Amino acid sequence: MPSRTVQVKSSRIQAEAAERLRKVVGRLGRSLRLTHVDGNLSPSQREVLSTIARQGPLRLSELATTEGLNPTMLSRIVTHLEDAKLVTRIADAADARVVHLALTEAGSALFEEMRNERTDALSFALGELTADERRVVIEALPVLESLVETLRSRNQ
Repeated sequence: MPSRTVQVKSSRIQAEAAERLRKVVGRLGRSLRLTHVDGNLSPSQREVLSTIARQGPLRLSELATTEGLNPTMLSRIVTHLEDAKLVTRIADAADARVVHLALTEAGSALFEEMRNERTDALSFALGELTADERRVVIEALPVLESLVETLRSRNQ
C-alpha cells in the first residue's frame, strides 16, 4: 500500500500535468483558429459553423446546448451566418414549427477551406519536429482521443 506522501506527490504531479495539458491544448486550439480564410467570422461564428458542419443539420436548441451559448447570443451568430449565406434554416419534415440549421454550399466550402488550412498548419508544425518528437506525438494520439471521449462522457 503506497504511503500518504507518495499519493500526495502523485496527485500533485497529475494536477500539474493536467494544468500543462490544458494550457498547451488551449494554445494549440487558439493557434489553429487563427485561420486566414475565415477573416470575416468571429471565433464564436467559426465554432458554430464548424459544429453544424460536423454534426449535420441541428435544431437551435441542440446547437445552443452543444456550444454552451445563450439563445440571444446564438441568434446573433446565426443571423450573421445567414446574412453571409453560410447557413440556412430548414423546416422539420415531421413538425413545421421545428427549424434546423444546415450549411449552404458556401458554408460547406468555407468549412473545408478552414479545415484544410488548419490541417496544413499542423502538418507544417509536425514537419518541424525531429523524427523522434513526431513519433511521440503520433503515439500519443490514441491516448489524447481517449481523453476527449472521457471528457465528453463526463459532460453528458
